[in-house]
Formats: sequence, structure tokens, C-alpha cells
Amino acid sequence: MAELFWVRHGQASFGQDNYDALSETGWEQCRRLGAVFAAQGLTFDRVVIGSLVRHRESLEGIKETLSIEIEPEVHAGLNEYDFHGLLGSYYDGIVPDEALQDRRTHFLKLKEVLALWQQNEIEDPPESWGDFKDRIADARNSACRPGAKRVLAVTSGGPTGQMVATALKAPEEMMITVNLQVKNASYSRFVFNERVFYLNGFNATPHLDDASVSHLLTYS
Repeated sequence: MAELFWVRHGQASFGQDNYDALSETGWEQCRRLGAVFAAQGLTFDRVVIGSLVRHRESLEGIKETLSIEIEPEVHAGLNEYDFHGLLGSYYDGIVPDEALQDRRTHFLKLKEVLALWQQNEIEDPPESWGDFKDRIADARNSACRPGAKRVLAVTSGGPTGQMVATALKAPEEMMITVNLQVKNASYSRFVFNERVFYLNGFNATPHLDDASVSHLLTYS
């Protein structure tokens, strides 16, 4: 069986003008993740990342402490859904500041809007729920194509939720539940071959479990 290590990016810049960049905390999370992979003796013979800045920077942080010589493949199917765009459609173009900058309000609204999106009740979304599911499936198929025994993918919380829900054959709404649990710079592990695809571990953060670095544990 081959292995897929599915990593959520490190903490981005929540509430800032440019969310799509790692915070200093995000960089440190990724360096620590790379060090854990190195200590486990892991090597990867395929690396795939989304096309967002926070995906590339997360891989760069991992590579500061883990030797990866191969060039990453870029697959936009690993990108996050456009939540700002979904909010814009939900609010008819005028999004309240608290929905973007207050964490509690943000996550409450995220849960509500994603449920409406899944039910095709968001008018003129940036992409349909069906298109989102299809591109995640395409990214997974690309990452897991024959020729690699251990794959590293760097992606976002939404694709992680969808991957886990799909692997477990869970109801679609489970994607939302999982999405809201995914920690920054966590990894989920899948095992696969040409016939099967199984979840083997979810949301692991051994690099952040020590009490001395508990301040590095983040969700947004």
C-alpha cells in the first residue's frame, strides 16, 4: 500500500489585508512538522501543492527541516474554496467586517454558509459545490496515480474535510464538521492502491503536542 500525507497549511494571516501568506506562527508550525517527518525517517517521492501562496510557503517551511529534493507539482484542485466569495454571494456583495475579522463570528457564519452551499442555496457562488467536490477528487487521483509510494500534499482545511468525508463514505455534511476541526500544519494519512483508499490517521500534530509549544496550536 502507498501512503498519502495530506497536510493543511500553516497558520495564515487571519484578519489581515492579505490572508494568503503564512504568519510567523505558521512558519514555525511548518518547520516543526518537517522536523517530525525527518525524525520519523520519512522521505517522499512525489510532492503536490495547491497554487496558493500559503501552500508554497508551508512547503518551504517544511523543507527548512526536512530534505526534499524533488520539485513540487502544482494542482489548483488542492486550493481552498473561496469563502470570501461565498460570503459576498450570501450578503449580496456587502460583507460585515465581523464576519471576516472576528474569529467566533467567522466560524459560525462559515458553518452556516457552507451548509447552504452544499444545498445549492447560495445564489451565483464562485464555484458550485459539485465543482468543488470534482476538483478535490481530481487532485486526489493525480496525487495518487501510480509511480509513487509516499506522497506529500499541501492543501487547505476545506479539501481536507472533503477528503476525509469521502474516504469514510460519510454524509456530505460531515465535510463541514471535519473542516472546522482541522488544525494548522496538521496532517492526515491515507493508504491506497489501485483498488482502495483508506483513512489511516486524522489531524495529527505531534510537533505541537508538547505543553511548551501549546501557543502554536491554531485553527485559522
